[in-house]
Amino acid sequence: MKTFSHPIASVFAALFALVLHAGGAVANPYETTLDNGLKVVVKEDHRAPVVTQMLWYRVGSMDEVDGHSGLAHMLEHMMFKGTPKVGAGEFSKRVAAAGGRDNAFTSSDYTAYFQQVPREKLAEMMELEADRMRHLNTDPKEFAQELKVVMEERRMRTEDNPHALLSEQLHAVAFQAHPYRRPVIGWMNDLENMSAQEAQDWHKSWYAPNNATLVVSGDVAHEEVFRLARRYYGSLRARTLPGRKPQREPEQKGVRRLVTKGPAELPYVLLTWKTPGIEKIDGPSEPYALEMLAAILDGHDAARLSRSLVREQRLATSAGASYSALNRGPSLFYLYATPVPGQDVETLEKALRAEVGRIAQEGVTEAELKRAKAQLIASRVYKLDSVFGQAMEIGMLEIQGFAYRDLAAIEARLEAISAKEIQRAAQTWFGDDTLTAGILEPIPVQRADSGDNGADGSNP
Repeated sequence: MKTFSHPIASVFAALFALVLHAGGAVANPYETTLDNGLKVVVKEDHRAPVVTQMLWYRVGSMDEVDGHSGLAHMLEHMMFKGTPKVGAGEFSKRVAAAGGRDNAFTSSDYTAYFQQVPREKLAEMMELEADRMRHLNTDPKEFAQELKVVMEERRMRTEDNPHALLSEQLHAVAFQAHPYRRPVIGWMNDLENMSAQEAQDWHKSWYAPNNATLVVSGDVAHEEVFRLARRYYGSLRARTLPGRKPQREPEQKGVRRLVTKGPAELPYVLLTWKTPGIEKIDGPSEPYALEMLAAILDGHDAARLSRSLVREQRLATSAGASYSALNRGPSLFYLYATPVPGQDVETLEKALRAEVGRIAQEGVTEAELKRAKAQLIASRVYKLDSVFGQAMEIGMLEIQGFAYRDLAAIEARLEAISAKEIQRAAQTWFGDDTLTAGILEPIPVQRADSGDNGADGSNP
């Protein structure tokens, strides 16, 4: 993150210059909704002759059911396997030939596809993206080949990554009913039994204009983008989407603990608490207070966890905190740390919790609150400094049920959070009843190589 030393007022001046209200004198971003339900948002930015197209679908792994985990991510892979008009792998080749780059990403809440290209290539990108929204090749041979790629991705990113494996196991214990308990990439057994027909059914069920938001940012005129969107996406028919039932996690009524074994040099402690997220921008202040609490604990080099646990007490080689208030499902607050060699994980867990306990008891100073706000809000402003970052910020808000217009209000609420509200959040949300604690138990490399690298979880 870039160094920031300006006052809070300067940060907000920059923010409002980047994110203007649609009701203001200059309505940028601009938006329209096509007759088929596709929402189109355009952010004009004429600093460079480039454009980003992002197509966001409101479907992710949380929309899967047991026995079918990994479908959302697998379909993302299959979207590059061609249509009747465009051969397998041809999509990315055409993007590269246009002088651009493309990719996609899947989360629990959404799936998104993007291309960054010279502005004159936008129409071609829209034609390609609209084509694969309507049509998709799910040839069983192509599917079987790509499924092997996804299974290998799971082995490399999760099963051979002890921290990722612990995180996966922790979510499976923290959530009992909510689909966040399933990994985005899918359980290996589900991948082994997945069929091309399942992927085709997923595409037909969810990949529709009335379940998507198109975001275009860069050196474009919004009227021309709207015209192109109507030309290429407007003929796609809306579909009746599968029903979505409320998926509420039952109240947790006691600490849950697990131990995961994996090849690593050092143990690792990962703690998470169920916490409230933002349901309405003008709703309760707790999510904004929790966001600021995370920034105070781990928002910059001099933040509390790094200063206390790493430099002063020398209990950890690294320590951090994270929290996301914007999700389709429940929010979690994380504390994590790696102990120095010879340090036990029980002491480190107590030390992590003690830092939150200290804030609950003593509060935070106005000076550290001001610095945390400056760092947090500056990092958000800098995300908007690129054409790609602007499209990401708009898409993330829109696809999770909010609006790009809400960004300024979110920043204003963060800036208004008081030290007292942060102290109250630390007092309220970090008891045992909502805690799930995970420990990585290292396995010597030689033993791991012999095949003993299983994971062991328990829920008392």
